[in-house]
Amino acid sequence: MEDRVSEPSLVLVFSGKRKSGKDYVTELIQQRLGPDVCCILRLSGPLKEQYAQEHGLDLDQLMGPGPYKEQYRADMIRWGESRRRQDPSFFCRLASRGACQPVWLVSDARRLSDLQWFQAEFPQQTQSVRVQSSEKTRSQRGWSFTAGVDDAESECGLDNGVEFDWIVINEADAPSLDEQLRPILQLTEEAASTSSVNQS
Repeated sequence: MEDRVSEPSLVLVFSGKRKSGKDYVTELIQQRLGPDVCCILRLSGPLKEQYAQEHGLDLDQLMGPGPYKEQYRADMIRWGESRRRQDPSFFCRLASRGACQPVWLVSDARRLSDLQWFQAEFPQQTQSVRVQSSEKTRSQRGWSFTAGVDDAESECGLDNGVEFDWIVINEADAPSLDEQLRPILQLTEEAASTSSVNQS
């Protein structure tokens, strides 16, 4: 619990394949609630910071969506795996350090150990959300299969054996995101108002 300013009222742990739209969905929710109420925790953030530091790389480019990140992705995954073997909760702890808003959106859980850490730390508050898109849609967004990335645990670790609390289908022919996110937004708003009541 080090460096934690306060306990969250709600933790939504998002997962999904590359280019499924996890960031888009979590940013949409944060826009609705506002940054004072809701923060986005990216587990890949501290991973990339640490990796960039140890390998002398440009962190800004590594955090962006461009080709720079892609050329290091496979090695970064291997490096992250070895870190997780030593300490499975390493990146979860780093990402949540200093978070003080009542609603946390974990935008990029990739492994069962990520989800399990939040469930263990915040058993009452944690719910899981899966963002799904077809391979065709993901390809239109720039995804193409990469061996050693798309068949690795970092992409497949939550494919099976998890019963998600919510599933969001991020496709043009699915119900609108507004419609799908309505019950989730209601949950986040309730958590935020409960938190402000408790603080007053």
